[in-house]
Amino acid sequence: MSKADLIFIENCKDILQNGVWDSGLEVRPRWDDGAPAHTVKRFGIVNRYNLQEEFPILTLRRTAFKSCIDEILWIWQKKSNNIRDLHSHIWDSWADEDGSIGKAYGYQLGIKHKYEEGEFDQVDRVLYDLKHNPASRRIITNIFNFDDLHAMNLYPCAYSMTFNVAGDTLNGILNQRSQDMLTANNWNVVQYAILLIMFAQATGLKAGELVHVIADAHLYDRHIPIVKEVISREPLPAPKLVVDPDVRNFYDFTVDSFKLENYEYHPLATKIPVAV
Repeated sequence: MSKADLIFIENCKDILQNGVWDSGLEVRPRWDDGAPAHTVKRFGIVNRYNLQEEFPILTLRRTAFKSCIDEILWIWQKKSNNIRDLHSHIWDSWADEDGSIGKAYGYQLGIKHKYEEGEFDQVDRVLYDLKHNPASRRIITNIFNFDDLHAMNLYPCAYSMTFNVAGDTLNGILNQRSQDMLTANNWNVVQYAILLIMFAQATGLKAGELVHVIADAHLYDRHIPIVKEVISREPLPAPKLVVDPDVRNFYDFTVDSFKLENYEYHPLATKIPVAV
């Protein structure tokens, strides 16, 4: 059975049983009808996914694999902040009339910075260090730029990656300030597992462990019945990820470079409402 499912079930049960509600506080998110979207949360959840054992995608319900990859390429490859460069509508609520989400996400990764070796943006600096200085303990990206927060239509949720090479294996830590567990948890896990795999293959390494650190792991009030239904299901076997072995340049990966074999999942008939 999928270990990602078991981790998700454990997380959700922990939040439901031991979490703290924000019902008495003013909250920013709203439902479509204008009602405040309250949550129950746990602070400081840490999950570990060994990518050499299995690909961490949920079978308890479907995770939109291709759309996950499209968004991570939009941010890390295209370094875009415009939804017209994206093939899904997940960012529509935060975009202006020109399609921009402000100086957020891909915009931050594309800013060039001066180093002793020359000018690099954050993505190219990671690639440079993995190839030329894999023993470095400073291979970090961070898009929570305080100088530009005022110009972001949404502050970044998944804001930092730390890369670390052990022998011939690339490991990574994803730091996330906030996580809507039902709608976004496995979405982000899949994305950053793919990202780690891309960086590893582009630099002659093997992808190892993805560690996911979530500061505020929460379930929204209107998601609770759906969560209880989902975590009551029996996990199915994890699918096999197949990556095009001929892609060696980070910028040559496409959505079609990745395929899932034998991806089985439980259907979910209920539409999940999203708080904005």
